[in-house]
Amino acid sequence: MDQRVAAIEAYFQNADPSASLKVGPKDKDGNATIPAGLTTPAVGVAGPGHNAWMMTSAALVLFMTLPGLALFYGGLVRTKNVLSVMAQCLGLAGLVTILWWAFGYSLVFGKSFNSPFFGGSEYFFMKGVDSAPNTDYAAWVSQNVFAMYQMMFAIITPALIVGAIAERMKFSAVILFMTAWMFLVYFPLAHMVWGVTGLMNGVWNGTAAIKAIDFAGGTVVHMSSGWSALILCLVLGKRLGFGKTPMPPHSLVLCMVGTGMLWVGWYGFNAGSAVAADGIAANAFTTTTLATGTAAAVWALLEYIVRKKASVLGFCSGAVAGLVVVTPACGFINSTSAMWVGILAGAIPFFAVTKLKPLFGYDDALDTFGVHAIGGTLGALLTGVFTSGAVNSNLTGDAAKANGLDKLVAGGTVWVEQLKAIGITLALAVVGTLIIAFILKAAIGLRPSVEAEQEGLDLTDHGEEGYIYESKS
Repeated sequence: MDQRVAAIEAYFQNADPSASLKVGPKDKDGNATIPAGLTTPAVGVAGPGHNAWMMTSAALVLFMTLPGLALFYGGLVRTKNVLSVMAQCLGLAGLVTILWWAFGYSLVFGKSFNSPFFGGSEYFFMKGVDSAPNTDYAAWVSQNVFAMYQMMFAIITPALIVGAIAERMKFSAVILFMTAWMFLVYFPLAHMVWGVTGLMNGVWNGTAAIKAIDFAGGTVVHMSSGWSALILCLVLGKRLGFGKTPMPPHSLVLCMVGTGMLWVGWYGFNAGSAVAADGIAANAFTTTTLATGTAAAVWALLEYIVRKKASVLGFCSGAVAGLVVVTPACGFINSTSAMWVGILAGAIPFFAVTKLKPLFGYDDALDTFGVHAIGGTLGALLTGVFTSGAVNSNLTGDAAKANGLDKLVAGGTVWVEQLKAIGITLALAVVGTLIIAFILKAAIGLRPSVEAEQEGLDLTDHGEEGYIYESKS
């Protein structure tokens, strides 16, 4: 257990949680009260401040998808497909909400199966998920709030895949693919990394076979979606006219606005992953800001060196890359390390997008692979390089001591465990995507007709247009 949690639990072990809490060691009746400066409630009792922060964080993470990602992706496609990517983001928000309520939360955060790969069935259909904390994960946050917060991660992860296959995959195929992908890739991976019995949960599973760490989703969110996106875009094939017909973003204004929303929302994503309004959350907030700003500047600087111009798209891409790369590390590293993460986040995804994609010729429409797969993989590795026990006491807590993570942190060899987690994540994403994609391709087909793709998915899939131009006559 976290050393801070243990101390607070010991302090309150003889206290009545329902009693009025006052400053000072004892009240007039002799009951324990909160010491000056300590505002954390008793373990197992929901605290208003922590609940408020986590509800805010959940809203911020949803804000990343709707409207952030929808506007970011919407601005990068052509006018005839702007609504299609927005509809996919909206559709996935609805789909994943249902899946999460029915099975997802339990399969990720349950433990009745006692399995390193899936959680359990005890929370199917949100049974028993109420305002009492689930102390396996959060000492002071209501379980229903925790469940909704984690649902927002489950929503944005498949939505990220949309960027690689934009403008050329049928809406029906997208929904069916993502339904299967959640069960085959996301739910088991999220449990392996964050579940208390998870295979790769070095922080909370004292018997974890792989002592890996992932604060806010480098492997679970960005690697899984990014590598799946690459495989799906290869199976799907290139857009009609790719490499011959210009396909510039139709609105960098929308793209920039979406980027700003992603950056703001990401504080809920990263700082919220502390699952408390505490010092670890504050550290994640700080490192996220430093790495993101640095990466945006580095990407634009490299553009200026190579092309003699620093573009708005470059600033946007650099900022998102910085957010992606710092995500798994933000709660485990200090400010100086965050600057190094930002520099590498601005440089390596830049070369993946500008050099690797042209070299191999794959049609990753909106650079999901270059930013999220490459960035997520880089972030997972750098987490192992820069992690510090002085930043986060969970790295030396009871579970970490039981499985040996504390010794790896002290010896600076967590990166070895990170490589193992990277390998498993990559294999699961690639194999899972191949299986689902080929089954759907044979069963219903993945792409619209040539005529439908030429006309645009806004009209052919949704019967609407993003922009209507009135005649001047």
